[in-house]
Amino acid sequence: MTKETLLMQYQFESLSALKSVANIHQPFKKTFMDGSELTFPVFRLLNRLSQKAYSSISLLYFSISRRLLLILQHKNINVSKTTNLIENFMNLVDRFLHYVSFDTQSDELTHMTPSTPGQMIFAQELEKELRKIGMTEVSLDENGYLMATLPSNTTKNIPVIGFIAHLDTSPDLSGRHVTPRIIKNYDGNDIPLCLEENIILRTEDFPEVKKYIGQDLIVTNGKTLLGADDKAGIAEIISAMEHLIQHPEIKHGKIRVAFTPDEEIGQGPHKFDVKKFGAEWAYTLDGGEIGELEYENFNAAIAKILFKGRNVHPGYAKHKMINSLRIANQYAIMLPRWETPEHTEGYEGFYHLISCEGTVEQTTLTYIIRDHDRDRFERRKKEFEHLVRKINKEFPNCASLEIKDQYYNMREMVEPVMHIVDLASQAMKEVGIVPIVKPVRGGTDGAQLSFMGLPCPNIFAGGHNFHGRYEFVPIQSMEKARDVVIQIARLAAEK
Repeated sequence: MTKETLLMQYQFESLSALKSVANIHQPFKKTFMDGSELTFPVFRLLNRLSQKAYSSISLLYFSISRRLLLILQHKNINVSKTTNLIENFMNLVDRFLHYVSFDTQSDELTHMTPSTPGQMIFAQELEKELRKIGMTEVSLDENGYLMATLPSNTTKNIPVIGFIAHLDTSPDLSGRHVTPRIIKNYDGNDIPLCLEENIILRTEDFPEVKKYIGQDLIVTNGKTLLGADDKAGIAEIISAMEHLIQHPEIKHGKIRVAFTPDEEIGQGPHKFDVKKFGAEWAYTLDGGEIGELEYENFNAAIAKILFKGRNVHPGYAKHKMINSLRIANQYAIMLPRWETPEHTEGYEGFYHLISCEGTVEQTTLTYIIRDHDRDRFERRKKEFEHLVRKINKEFPNCASLEIKDQYYNMREMVEPVMHIVDLASQAMKEVGIVPIVKPVRGGTDGAQLSFMGLPCPNIFAGGHNFHGRYEFVPIQSMEKARDVVIQIARLAAEK
């Protein structure tokens, strides 16, 4: 994000917030000018700051807004609605906009934890923020696992619960220089993301966006992903913890939070210390649209098939050349055409070719294998073995296969403690959401954590079209996710 873009964005949002307050309180019009006088000297100062200072712009905006509230209170203006408006913006939306400025793409090729340095930089920033809002037992280990505690504020014996989100974004598309834009009061039309490259979020291609007419959407500039998966989840959890700290009248037990690296490459829980976390159960905030509540996910594996060929000058290659690229293509078309992500939904599994790299001499195909049913999952892996044998029968010793399981369906670990799903469902109803209980067509850290002894259903974070340039998140969905976390904490204390 360039300096100019950041400054324009925050000037616009600052004025928008101030004008919204002015519209609520007619006596505030003169105070609005006072607020502007406070705001613009700060932005003039920002123009002279070094690039490293820009990650703190949102924090400066926090202080501007808080000072504005003090002016209102000093002038004896009723600020209850104003406080809600500005606090929501500061604590959730602006927090999220700050988080997406960090480049935290994971990379399975580094064989490190975290797999990229940006994740540790982001974790260090969150560590400071958790301490600042009043969380205790804040710890960040050498592998990038960040944990913290909100102590119980009641003498009742209440189970320790946890909330988890992941630091990294998908390696499928760049997460560097993310430039989010807020579409206020979405009108239901196509959304231009990058006109110069004709990148448009078309309602014909993404009809679900029309569910949010009249709401405020955060979208990309069409050149990167947004990072709502899972920085929306992080913002929602921290905002919920801050709300509980500021409202001690809401009784709750001990709450643990954790932010993990490398979820997008299937390694998030690999070095997660369940004993240290110390929760009886937890929830990941890593789901999609508002209302999603999930305790079933894919069984997952990754398969790599290596094809070895033999290169000879093409002019003299008859009966000599073995083209590994052509053999790899032959293998790919032997898999069922309709059992791919673009042709499946619900409980239907698939084979997904995610990478093809090669030359005449050597080609590697990389697939992910997914199915909710364990028996079908095992059969899919057997099919890969069968096709490799078939290829090798025609081209002896040409193909070799490596399959590695990634995670399993958490349903078998969650069903014995279904009360934790019921609790989340009740929390959603308490804030006016109809729960959408359905299987995850993917995986979460919770899948692996459930098999490590920490049952961990998944709750919506609010975003859509993850891992791509058409990703968006409605602000109102993020607010509801935050409220669900608060309600789960409250309801757990009442049981």
